[in-house]
Amino acid sequence: MKTLIALPAVFSLVTGVAHAEQSADIRITRAGTQPSIQGSAENFTGAVRVDSLFKADSPARIGGGTVTFEPGARTAWHTHPLGQTLIVVAGVGYVQKESGPRQEIRPGDVVWIPPSVRHWHGATATNGMTHIALAEALEGKAVTWAEKLSDTEYEGMRQ
Repeated sequence: MKTLIALPAVFSLVTGVAHAEQSADIRITRAGTQPSIQGSAENFTGAVRVDSLFKADSPARIGGGTVTFEPGARTAWHTHPLGQTLIVVAGVGYVQKESGPRQEIRPGDVVWIPPSVRHWHGATATNGMTHIALAEALEGKAVTWAEKLSDTEYEGMRQ
């Protein structure tokens, strides 16, 4: 069975640029019509691919994308003003809040990160991981990036 999902506009999780037009029409953004981009070296360590999915028109404020991490790749520390939901779709990864335990995540897991909680997420050292990331913008901003998680921190967090 083929499922069509009506998703408004396109949103870049890396640049935060919305491409939207106000309209009462249903829009379908066809799979494969938006180019994949490399995760910014400023905000990611390792090979990361970001496939933007959507950014809702105002008054809605949610955006989403698919993020694929190669083994050992991960985000920098960051926060989201209204929280973030991750839906793991492939591979094995980790998520960790600052001063909390690193937790393994697998396909089918849904992760909720509360507003303003400093955290990182990415692949394990030996397996890639893909998740769908959903976050709402507050006053036009969905993420605040901080410093990168160092190799020593990443390796030292193995349990």
